[in-house]
Amino acid sequence: MSQRVFLVTGATSGIGKAIAFGLAKTGESVLLVARDHERGNTVYEEIMAEIQNPNVNLLTCDLSSIGSINNFVTSIKSKYPKIDALINDAAVVKRERKTNVDGYELMFATNHLGPFLLTNLLLDSLKAGGSARILNITAPSNVKPNFEDLQSREDFNYLKIFGATKMMNLLFTFELARRLEGTGVTANAVHPGLARSNLMHESPVVMRWLVWLASAPPQRVATDIIRLAILPEFEKINGRFLHKGKEIKAPAFAHDREAQQKLWNISAQLAGLSPKDP
Repeated sequence: MSQRVFLVTGATSGIGKAIAFGLAKTGESVLLVARDHERGNTVYEEIMAEIQNPNVNLLTCDLSSIGSINNFVTSIKSKYPKIDALINDAAVVKRERKTNVDGYELMFATNHLGPFLLTNLLLDSLKAGGSARILNITAPSNVKPNFEDLQSREDFNYLKIFGATKMMNLLFTFELARRLEGTGVTANAVHPGLARSNLMHESPVVMRWLVWLASAPPQRVATDIIRLAILPEFEKINGRFLHKGKEIKAPAFAHDREAQQKLWNISAQLAGLSPKDP
């Protein structure tokens, strides 16, 4: 396959949708991953109407479900021998505690465990092209995960839990980058800044209004992420926390090796992987 293949999760709205549109303009293969087929198809039709890239494809996967991710990856590998960039953008915010089909708290499952499993299962496809990029969209959260209660059974504060999942993204990215050194595949965390989206739709009206006022249009934010995915000058950058194409300082706890490895081991067990992978 001479064309590059970009896989984007969370492609039905906000930053993910804007990234999908931007990548589609390159003429390369873009795989839109959506949990809801109907919403995904709406975005797909919008892209095709505006850009008419025949290499854009819609795929469905519930990133909160281990079974759905496993089935999705099996299907992907049968159709695409390599992936050049994986952009993990999907995320949810739930004001009330909810669980997925596996019994895991929904924000933990969608925002961390799903991307963790998807990324690990796609590593062979990412390595197949000799050079590939993993971009984990996150935020500079200072909220430390409670390793004794990752499912938030004892204490559920939705903003705190969401913040903890963003810290998990950082811990995961830095541990992954270290494990991928020398493979040709890079992993970086990306802070997009505030972008207008429906992510906080379950939050109080005043909070949504303030966040909206402080946020940029998703198309503006997506431009910087697209550059990280396609430009040659970012090919070798690994294990960084990036904002607008430049490295920024991650919260100190994100660099805690013990915490990185502990989260990895717990996540691997919950997802049914070997802790030694990759």
